[in-house]
Amino acid sequence: MTDFDAKQFLKTLTSRPGVYQMYSGDGELLYVGKAKNLKNRVSSYFRASGLTAKTMALVNRIADIQVTVTTTEVDALLLEHNLIKEHRPPYNITLKDDKSYPYIYLSSQDRWPRLSLHRGPKRRKGEYFGPYPSAGAVRSTLHLLQKVLKVRQCEDSYFRNRSRPCLQYQIGRCSGPCVGLVSDEDYAEQVEKTELFLRGKSQTLMSRLADEMEQASTELRFEDAAERRDQLSQLQKVQSVQGIEGTRGDLDLFAAISAQGSSCVQVLFIREARVLGSRSYYPPFKLDESPSAILEAFLPQFYLSGKNSVPPEIVLNEMPEDADILQEALSLHSKRKVTLRHRVRDARARWLQMAQQTAETNLNAHLSGKQTMAGRLESLRRELDLETLPTRMECFDISHSSGEATVASCVVFDGTGARKADYRQFNIKGIKPGDDYAAMQQALERRYKRLVSGEGTMPDILFIDGGKGQVAQAMDVMSMFDISSVRVIGVAKGTTRKAGFETLIDGETGKETMLRGDNPALHLIQQVRDEAHRFAITGHRARRGKARRTSTLEGIPGVGAKRRRDLLRHFGSAGAVSGANVDELRKVEGISSTLAQTIYDHLHTVQD
Repeated sequence: MTDFDAKQFLKTLTSRPGVYQMYSGDGELLYVGKAKNLKNRVSSYFRASGLTAKTMALVNRIADIQVTVTTTEVDALLLEHNLIKEHRPPYNITLKDDKSYPYIYLSSQDRWPRLSLHRGPKRRKGEYFGPYPSAGAVRSTLHLLQKVLKVRQCEDSYFRNRSRPCLQYQIGRCSGPCVGLVSDEDYAEQVEKTELFLRGKSQTLMSRLADEMEQASTELRFEDAAERRDQLSQLQKVQSVQGIEGTRGDLDLFAAISAQGSSCVQVLFIREARVLGSRSYYPPFKLDESPSAILEAFLPQFYLSGKNSVPPEIVLNEMPEDADILQEALSLHSKRKVTLRHRVRDARARWLQMAQQTAETNLNAHLSGKQTMAGRLESLRRELDLETLPTRMECFDISHSSGEATVASCVVFDGTGARKADYRQFNIKGIKPGDDYAAMQQALERRYKRLVSGEGTMPDILFIDGGKGQVAQAMDVMSMFDISSVRVIGVAKGTTRKAGFETLIDGETGKETMLRGDNPALHLIQQVRDEAHRFAITGHRARRGKARRTSTLEGIPGVGAKRRRDLLRHFGSAGAVSGANVDELRKVEGISSTLAQTIYDHLHTVQD
């Protein structure tokens, strides 16, 4: 059996829809699958029982799994189809139907263009919209268009031999072009609107129909206005799900991201408007390179080596500084014009978002990988001169807005990465607003009081996001509870406040150390510190939002929901209630003189 750590991989796997690719130890693609929820689907391969012999044989060969995150399950289905047709994985051969996916075809060589279902080679002149996941999806769309826009769908042989309107015309599902019941101009307009709908421009189409409805109503053409109204009503009931395709051309998309000393470049390969596949790369870098700098170094190595063909268009999530030079070099190398793009729309924007999401997912998995984590822990052990590898680490951070809604976070990491079940948040109360030292002391006291009493596991290392002042507070708390087994380390931002320039402060000796920007120990500390910062901000925003959503009228003795409603109805707003005097409050039905005084006193006490 291959050495694949499924438990660790699944721990960081996203729950979004997407495609997963299973590889053997020698890099062979074994299986491609799609999932509405990647985490749930991939987890099913590694359950303890209930697997078939064939699935067990597949699982025993897995050495690596790569995922591509998609926007919808339909996108995942289409990408899965393309990957299977391209690579023919052995475990997909007998399980997947190799039929081509259906399209909607709109003829262009006819005087009266026709809509129809199409499957197979695209030899006829006209527009092809799709692919759709099934013939049923095509028929459902054609059925809607037949009711709304009335473009003919009958066979050409049937159409040419009509001498009177068919049943479809009689029930209002065709405009009768076969016997000249619609003008060329009106039919061309119906075809144009059909194209707008099939290209996913439903909002444009509905705006146009709304304008036509208003104009017809103004001109007293009420039957035309009613027809546009019915068309709008039908379209509003349909939520058009755009597939992964929707543009033309060959292009590659690159999404680069970086975090904690690691980077991921996700590449999507688009050919003939189809996503043929994707691949993840983890180029090493030092200090705090931006995604644009990573791409600037990565793209020449990717293309100019000759291993990868250069498409005419390359889409990037960040534009390199020397994009013009790179574009010229790639054009010379491929002997045709190559364009680099950064700001894109429609299908390209969806593809780029998919690449970005996949890069984030894969980088998180890479950072939490068993080998990566083990190497970082060993480096941390050496830098802190520990006798054994740390098995548990905690980090505290404080977040507030000018002293408002102060929240402290505590995140926990072990040898496998983040232990989110052990995370804690502390709402800080009873301190001077903005006093980070007092906030840190309160959070640490509350946390370690519980740990000392046995309500949790004591960490090996306690990281404090802050300088000497915050570290001193932590050491005071350790002394208060007579804790000597925990190593306290402060993580202070450098003068530039950029990643890679942090100063480490030893709580026992006060010694300050700066690690190199490419040191794995520093990358681990950054990861833990950034997670504590993220968790603190999340808690602070939630607490602040809750406080701001709470009405100033809540909590007043004798004022329930009904009286709050009566006060707001009478004065118009909570602010106007606060500005009212006792006599004005008494004028509200149900508010006595005593209650009016109570309301006034409460509001003004709160404000003061």
